[in-house]
Amino acid sequence: MRKILLVCAALACMTVSPVPAQDAAVKKIIEMGQNDNQVMHQLDILTNRFGGRLIGSDAYENAAEWMVREFKSWGLDVQLEEAGTVPVGFNRGPWFGRLLSDNGMILHFATPSYTSGTKGVQRGHAVMEPRNDEEFQQIKGRLNGAWVLISGKNVGWPIDRSASGDSIRAEIKKENNEIMKKNNDLRRRNWENGEKNEMLPYKEFPGLYYKEMCEAGALGFIQSSTVPIRALYDRKMMNDPNTNFDNLPELPDIKLDEHQFAIIEQMVKERRTFELEFDIRNHFKLGPVKYHNVVASIKGSKYPDEYVIISGHLDAFDVATGGIDCGTGIGPMMEAARMIAKSGAKPKRTILFIGFAGEEFGLLGAQAWVKAHKDKLPKIANLFNRDGGPEPPVGISVPQAMYDDFVKISEPIQKIRPDYPFEVKVREPRKRPTRMGGTDASVFAIEGVPTLGFTTEDFKGYDFDYGEIWHTERDLYTKNIPEYQEHTATVTAIIALGVANLDKQLSREGLYTEE
Repeated sequence: MRKILLVCAALACMTVSPVPAQDAAVKKIIEMGQNDNQVMHQLDILTNRFGGRLIGSDAYENAAEWMVREFKSWGLDVQLEEAGTVPVGFNRGPWFGRLLSDNGMILHFATPSYTSGTKGVQRGHAVMEPRNDEEFQQIKGRLNGAWVLISGKNVGWPIDRSASGDSIRAEIKKENNEIMKKNNDLRRRNWENGEKNEMLPYKEFPGLYYKEMCEAGALGFIQSSTVPIRALYDRKMMNDPNTNFDNLPELPDIKLDEHQFAIIEQMVKERRTFELEFDIRNHFKLGPVKYHNVVASIKGSKYPDEYVIISGHLDAFDVATGGIDCGTGIGPMMEAARMIAKSGAKPKRTILFIGFAGEEFGLLGAQAWVKAHKDKLPKIANLFNRDGGPEPPVGISVPQAMYDDFVKISEPIQKIRPDYPFEVKVREPRKRPTRMGGTDASVFAIEGVPTLGFTTEDFKGYDFDYGEIWHTERDLYTKNIPEYQEHTATVTAIIALGVANLDKQLSREGLYTEE
């Protein structure tokens, strides 16, 4: 009889032990979040040792390998999953420029990724780009050894060198040549008849005589840019199936601080004597170059074929270091993984931690993952994808069918920092998207996967402005707000673990409207 009682007692302990064990894991996560939070360390390595990390760059490959090493050191299973290739690779080096004159200055500028650097230190005079055939003939000889000031305002993209761009150029040249004839007639009438006709404006297209100016010996092209300077990449070149190492751009495409551009432009118009000097070290590498998603996992103890995903995109534009976009996704995701692993948690469902590749080039890594793992999509409880500013989670909006679960899961959050709010709200069903949006989550949403993200807010008033850093030179580690990032990592770990430990899979009822 005594043996039977002992066996029954043991079985009872086995039955109830998972709940205290999971409570202990959450308690441990909160303790680490408060006293041993390493999210800013993860961000320091990611952004200051590797820096900007576009796919095709050494920095991206090195950052991916580092993530693998870190995940393994925490006891996670991890692998690099090939997601695609780019036709050539690109590594950005230092850049420097100056105005040489009696009012000389150091120049503030950037260049888009996958564009040419200089051929060493290059010095030359400056000219305005021609707008019609007559103006081109007038300066053709002077283009040799010149830096050309081109029209338009920089929005991040380089000069359009594509076939479609050339077609637009041809049409605008025709129109401008007709305008030139009309303006010549107006000048004649003003001279001969004393009329006061105003000249007709010419149409603009940056680098209107691009090929002709290259052939004439121009050193490079300079466009005015608002500050902070935004620098993207040569998208049309990278998407062109004919791109290879032998047909890359050969002249620099410089985006110059608009205030300095205005000074130089005025000096050109006044026909003053001065020179510009640039040293831009943009380097290409032979392709094709493979890129990979980083996928780590903690296998589920009860439902190993059901999933909770925490993600961000590993790639970042290299005009800065990707401290925010997407350091605020990768840093908290990695720290959440470390916390869950070190807490001793045994989640019922498998938790995946994914650093997606190529988000900035068109959500490439997310698309590759979804294509390769179609069988997993119906079994994903939620994708927690973070791709925004450093603001902390202050709540989450979920369908009515998930509300009670999330209220229960989020109860421990108030123990992290009582001064940080967190509220679960009910959201109405939404139309299921049919097209990709601006983040990796949209690729999953198209497939009907829940992609519920946290509501975030700069509620302490640190005056963060996402527009200031978005793809600009200011996307730096120093733009992070440490206490916000630490809280984000802790909340992410608790919520993801809570979803993974539910007795039943989250209901998708009310997630999307019926079609």
